[in-house]
Amino acid sequence: MGKLMKAIVGMILPVLLLSTVGTPTVQATVVGPSTHAQSAALIDVTSGRILYSKDGDKELRIASLTKIMTAIVAIEEGKLDAKVKVSPTAFAKEGSSLYLKLGEEMTLENMLYGLMLRSGNDAASAIAEHIGGSEEGFVLLMNKKAEQIGLTHSHFMNPHGLDADGHYSTANDMAKLTAYALHNPVFKRIVATENKSAPNPNESWEYSWHNKNKMLGLYEGADGVKTGYTKKAFRCLVSSATRNGQQLAAVTLNDGDDWNDHARMLDFGFNNFPLVEIARREQPVQNMELVTGRGFKYPLAKGEEDALTKKLVLIDNRTKNQDVTKKAEANQSTDPSFGLAGRIDMQLRNEPIGSIPVYYKGSYIPPEPKLEDAALGSIGDVTTWLSAWKTVLSRLLSP
Repeated sequence: MGKLMKAIVGMILPVLLLSTVGTPTVQATVVGPSTHAQSAALIDVTSGRILYSKDGDKELRIASLTKIMTAIVAIEEGKLDAKVKVSPTAFAKEGSSLYLKLGEEMTLENMLYGLMLRSGNDAASAIAEHIGGSEEGFVLLMNKKAEQIGLTHSHFMNPHGLDADGHYSTANDMAKLTAYALHNPVFKRIVATENKSAPNPNESWEYSWHNKNKMLGLYEGADGVKTGYTKKAFRCLVSSATRNGQQLAAVTLNDGDDWNDHARMLDFGFNNFPLVEIARREQPVQNMELVTGRGFKYPLAKGEEDALTKKLVLIDNRTKNQDVTKKAEANQSTDPSFGLAGRIDMQLRNEPIGSIPVYYKGSYIPPEPKLEDAALGSIGDVTTWLSAWKTVLSRLLSP
């Protein structure tokens, strides 16, 4: 059972929503653009591959980029229609603000729009207290999420990003966090919004928020993410854009020319690292009665396809010793554990970049994840795809 567990875990982790969770990524070798940033990074959202990095592991202050973590934790842990109340701690918080009234109530969803579009520090504290019971409780959730995602150079002390000792991250970590968050449809929708109105219970007029992220209007295909500034962190920015079905996210910390630098970084990524389809769903495996369980795409520079290798890893030797056709016929079931044969490991220059499951021909194959089908606020737990994989894991590892 120990060998089987290792094989299954090695297969399950790489096919989660983002390859940065559990899967090493190969850093690009193409010379990147010059920037004015103290630290910078560019990531392909689909694969989690870092395409460009400048002092990307340097631990720095990140100002309101912190709210990317605040938002994704709140979305995953909370209910969007729940009422969030403004406490004395959240009221009149220093720095950027939504100017919420003491005791005012607003839905978590609208509070998240205010958090991400206008960078409301009062909203950040109110959300933190609502989700975590206190700011301190919420910070524990933030750091737990950072550990889960694999942010090895990040530590959070508050939900808003005001300067504090021990509160820091890096360009690479913020790129990984952003790529993770952009796989959540709620987060993705909020950060792409340019203008949002919300009910105001204390006045006759509605709240009206315009997104501070000027990239949404400056760059073709821009669809997120967050600005940041403090007197110690200086200008910080995370932006994202989608072209030809590929989404990239750029990060700069302490950059006085961030709008232009982000345009150059995104152009660099789209021009040099197109998303290449390496495998298709239900593609036959050569000389085997097997098919792939999902497709696989990865950003590759010119000539890198020649350095790409694939390795078939079977759970056991059933394909050699059994009549596969009969097995497939016997497994006409919607239980995804039937027909699972193993995985194909992908490597680029001998470094792992991901894996895909393989199934016996004719057996049931779980559907690929569709983000728009995920329940609001809990993407990982309710998708048919991930539920199917949990069934696979529980059945194959059970006594």
